[in-house]
Amino acid sequence: MMIPDKFCDYYQEYLEGTYDCVDCIVLNAYFILAQSAGGFRTWWRQLRGSDEDLDNTHLMRFAGRFSRRIHAYAAKQGIPLIHCQRGERKHELAEEHIPKDPGFRGIFCIIAGLAPMPVFQVQRSEKGITDIKTKTSYVNQYSFHIMDPEWGHLTIKLCPHPPFNAQVILNGHEYVAR
Repeated sequence: MMIPDKFCDYYQEYLEGTYDCVDCIVLNAYFILAQSAGGFRTWWRQLRGSDEDLDNTHLMRFAGRFSRRIHAYAAKQGIPLIHCQRGERKHELAEEHIPKDPGFRGIFCIIAGLAPMPVFQVQRSEKGITDIKTKTSYVNQYSFHIMDPEWGHLTIKLCPHPPFNAQVILNGHEYVAR
């Protein structure tokens, strides 16, 4: 006999049956230094030697280099890299590329798509940087679809724009099946 948990108790009138495994686990990942304007500025200075070139143009170039390197890596490794439109079911597109070989391990597909994300905008004056603010913008995010021996199909989603937020998405059903 299964004892209901607090979730089941609270939503009892809307549920039928029971569940015995987690459907999906989403882990939000953060680059701690980039979670504040001051921390990001400190990181940029360590990376570049100063913050003289810390501006929106250089932030866009930073993301552009990431994109070009991902495209080059995918081409060299023969990994499909698919650019999606808003509203497309990206996970379903990736499932079409799941390798037939049950022993396959690693990245089997990369999906790129625009999504709203908080990104840094730098405002400068003639005296230097005046402000670093977070603004929500539509930017490309890259979802790396990976076949893992324990979790099965999992996804790591990265935003190449600072503050470089990421997600790890694990499928509980595939974990239980394995």
